[in-house]
Amino acid sequence: MADLTNTVRSSPPHASEAPTFDPKTSRRAVLSGTFGTALEWFDFAVYGTLSATLFPQLFFPGFDDNTAILASFATFGAGMLARPLGGIVFGALGDKIGRRNVLMFTLVLMGAASVLIGLLPTYAMIGIVAPALLVLLRFLQGFALGGEASGVQVLVVEHAPSDHRGLYGGILATGSPLAQTFASVTLTGLAMFLSDEAFASWGWRVPFLMGVLLLVVGVFIRRRIEETPAFKESQKKAAESAIPQERALAVIVKKPGTVIKLVASWAASAGLFWICVTYAVNYLTKELGYDNSITFGLLVIANLISIPAALLGGRLSDYVGRKKTFLIGLTMQGIAAGTMFPIMNSMNYPLSVAVIALALCGIQVTAGTQAAFFSESLPTTMRYTGSALGMTLAGLLFGAPIPFIAAWIFQNTSNGTAALTAIALGLVVISIIATLLLPERFKQALHEH
Repeated sequence: MADLTNTVRSSPPHASEAPTFDPKTSRRAVLSGTFGTALEWFDFAVYGTLSATLFPQLFFPGFDDNTAILASFATFGAGMLARPLGGIVFGALGDKIGRRNVLMFTLVLMGAASVLIGLLPTYAMIGIVAPALLVLLRFLQGFALGGEASGVQVLVVEHAPSDHRGLYGGILATGSPLAQTFASVTLTGLAMFLSDEAFASWGWRVPFLMGVLLLVVGVFIRRRIEETPAFKESQKKAAESAIPQERALAVIVKKPGTVIKLVASWAASAGLFWICVTYAVNYLTKELGYDNSITFGLLVIANLISIPAALLGGRLSDYVGRKKTFLIGLTMQGIAAGTMFPIMNSMNYPLSVAVIALALCGIQVTAGTQAAFFSESLPTTMRYTGSALGMTLAGLLFGAPIPFIAAWIFQNTSNGTAALTAIALGLVVISIIATLLLPERFKQALHEH
């Protein structure tokens, strides 16, 4: 009788309604999600680096150097432009028919677009058709990523036990620095062991074609994942109460303030990330005269240092809350943004590595927290779409334009580093304000939102 009494007393409210979690399925979900994230960021890291170094001459040889770089960065932005559209389409489908099936399709589409970029003829082979196809493939890749990036976060967080949602999101976030490290190592190795002619001819294709390996593994794992407990519970409640299912994009009508705050909270991470991995690469090589292999090596070291930060951010948020952890990451980003260019201009290589690593660590602390933070801000019926809009619109508004804006600033102003620093610090302030305005629900069950 005593045992029964203790059991009843220790049972949380609504325990009979709470979804159950299968540890094996939870592990598969986070493993599958990490592979999907790795594939996503591997391609983006490779493309971002090449768009700053090699693609101007391969796909835009008819322009002068400055215009070619601007055009190359514009194709980079095409993928970002497509992401909100993909987030809307796949988010609405994921909230209606489930997370798992939608994510199988986005993973395949994303991988196929990447492989086709690796097989794409250059301008010298087919003329103006080459950059046109590059833009199209980038658009398709971004369209798939708009559904993949946020969907996989929702999948993992909804499969995670309530006291480990931050940790699971942190494990998922390690896919980004791991993939970027792998991408940088690949590019560094190719740059070191291939001649400039061989690298420009076929070496640059290798990283895109290698992505198919991650795709195969990701599909194999994802096929074995069940639909999430929170989505099943939501569907069950809707069926029992005969309440009509939320319409697509209902989150925009019912939670517009939340979506805007999610977008703004991710502004700094989206903007500073692309400053670090795209324009900083161009600045170090073109303005300061670093060799490509040295620049790639800097990114490898910085990304390796940032990997534990994602795990730390996720796990810390399970103890002290999402908002406090998010603010810690944003503070780190602010310090890095304010000191990055002065340190790089000093030509001190170890300090340059350190400041880039600090920026990436700050970004990874927020990234490790973000999956749970965004998911907990929205109800189950709107979670996929709302999270996707938060991430993709932040990328479109504050991330995609950064390389293009930075290139234009440095070409047309006398003090470009100060202007770009001011932009980065402004984004940090915007994100801090938005974060403070978001709800803190790290102790609530997802199915109760």
